[in-house]
Amino acid sequence: MADEGRLQKMEVDYSSTVDEKIPQCEKMAKEGALLEALDILLSLEKQTRSAADMHSTAKILVAIVKLCFQQNNWTALNEHILLMSKRKSQLKQAITKMIQEACSYVEETPNMEVKLKLIDTLITVTAGKIYVEIERARLTHKLATIKEKEGKISEAANILQELQVETFGSMDKKEKVEFIMEQMRLCLAHRDYIRTSIISKKISTKYFEDSNDEVQKLKLRYYKLMIELDLHEGAYLSVAKYYKAVYDTPSIQEDEAKRNEVKS
Repeated sequence: MADEGRLQKMEVDYSSTVDEKIPQCEKMAKEGALLEALDILLSLEKQTRSAADMHSTAKILVAIVKLCFQQNNWTALNEHILLMSKRKSQLKQAITKMIQEACSYVEETPNMEVKLKLIDTLITVTAGKIYVEIERARLTHKLATIKEKEGKISEAANILQELQVETFGSMDKKEKVEFIMEQMRLCLAHRDYIRTSIISKKISTKYFEDSNDEVQKLKLRYYKLMIELDLHEGAYLSVAKYYKAVYDTPSIQEDEAKRNEVKS
């Protein structure tokens, strides 16, 4: 038996069958027979998965979550996300497509209770799966943001700290830096200065040598956090270096008001 996520050679191409069945199931769901439609797709998914037909399996998994979403059946959506992710020898590319589709529904949920349940389900199924590590990171960030807005700063900081995004090979550098700085910001808000200092070391200041405008904005945000941290620690020499780095930033140099603000 093949391991979960292993690339396999397709034995049978079910694409024509899938292309025929999905519209039929969509019609059934619209007519109130959602569960019957899902049963048909689940049965077909077993065949496509057994035949290692990744493309067809992915289409079915996406169709399953889409039908649940279109019929506003959030309970069925969560149940089927969990079910599909646990199926034996499930194809990782198919799981990735399903999770990406389901992630797009988070901001479409009718209320906070439903949103939190969907986020929890998606975080659960992405745990330990490297191929959906970016989706897991973004979902975790959403959850931390919700907790912060509820005034639960400590919980938000703890949630975000669970992820070591610096080890994520598939995440681009900019997103990594933004994520780590969010970890720093929440730790500062929680007054956890020791952890903030530890996290800050995960960012190399060489990254800020890039003259790209977006990178330079991140540079200013980073040094603002570092100034707040080291002012608390009484590391005034470091604070002076950070202010110098801010002052030398092109966007600051080009704006007299901003230059004077840094000087003051």
